Amino acid sequence: MDNFIVSARKYRPASFDTVVGQLSITSTLRNAIMNHQLAQAYLFCGPRGVGKTTCARIFAKTINCMNLQPNAEPCNECESCKAFNSGRSLNIHELDAASNNSVDDIRGLVEQVRILPQIGKYSVYIIDEVHMLSTSAFNAFLKTLEEPPAHAIFILATTEKHKILPTILSRCQIYDFNRMKVGDTVGHLKYIASKEGVKAEDEALDIIAQKADGAMRDALSIFDQVVSFCGNELTYEKVIANLNVLDYDYYFKLTDLFYAGKVSEALLLFNEILEKGFDAGHLVSGLGKHFRDVLVAKDQITVQLLEVSASIRERYIRQAAECDVDFLYEALKVVEQCEMQYKVRMEKRLCVEVAFIRLCQINELKKKI
Repeated sequence: MDNFIVSARKYRPASFDTVVGQLSITSTLRNAIMNHQLAQAYLFCGPRGVGKTTCARIFAKTINCMNLQPNAEPCNECESCKAFNSGRSLNIHELDAASNNSVDDIRGLVEQVRILPQIGKYSVYIIDEVHMLSTSAFNAFLKTLEEPPAHAIFILATTEKHKILPTILSRCQIYDFNRMKVGDTVGHLKYIASKEGVKAEDEALDIIAQKADGAMRDALSIFDQVVSFCGNELTYEKVIANLNVLDYDYYFKLTDLFYAGKVSEALLLFNEILEKGFDAGHLVSGLGKHFRDVLVAKDQITVQLLEVSASIRERYIRQAAECDVDFLYEALKVVEQCEMQYKVRMEKRLCVEVAFIRLCQINELKKKI
């Protein structure tokens, strides 16, 4: 049986062109390569799974390419590119600072920096999770980072820039990577699904992208998981069942019941949600996001801010037309108060039920004023 390769590795970008969602950074790095303006040290920072280490590897591969393309892409044919693609390049050195964070580890790296590259012009040292280095290790690294040999380039990657010493930051060019937009993630998942022969509904991929919360690696891991569960056909119903995500339909139904002042039906629907195993706290925070999205859908200018599929967007527009703005503002206030009380109250269910009753009474109270 063939060894299974997870999508995050199988479809890892191998050139700047294939990096998703970081156009400003890849463009800047390309220009630096084409204009021969390479810095001695770079700091790539941002959330997990957005391409920091991947871009570092592509950058290392590109600056050592012997037949660089006009668009600053590697040729994939020279010996340096072949060595990189097969994982045997001696020009790229990776250090995981999470497990190699002592002074001795850094001193060993400093000794290694003196060795000239075997093929190509540069030795690239990628230090992942660099914020995990001890203070003494940072200090041992300072001088080398400031005045490295001409053939050495350092790329530091971190998810927590605020933990890095200012003396290190001042010696690096800093690149801030963005969280992945839902649209970019869905587009990439569509591409992978087509490559893998998987039929996927837009709503299903949208749920995966939202669950990933801006991390492409997480999105690809979730994609592999739901493909294992659903087979080669990803439907919205199967994906929400596998990921234990509450159906959008519940939020739309609850909002309609609140607006109509139907207390009994709203409480029964809440009970149904609990019996399906969903957490009441997540439901309340989801309601807050839902009310925000309905408000956003009120205006044609802001409706583009909705990070949902086309069919769900249409439902938001329809519900926005039915609900008035005052109701939505008051509903957001009630949900915010409920979220704050939920954390400290012993009777969690009662806390949410009282909030639901208040939500159902918003329009009734307005009529009495």
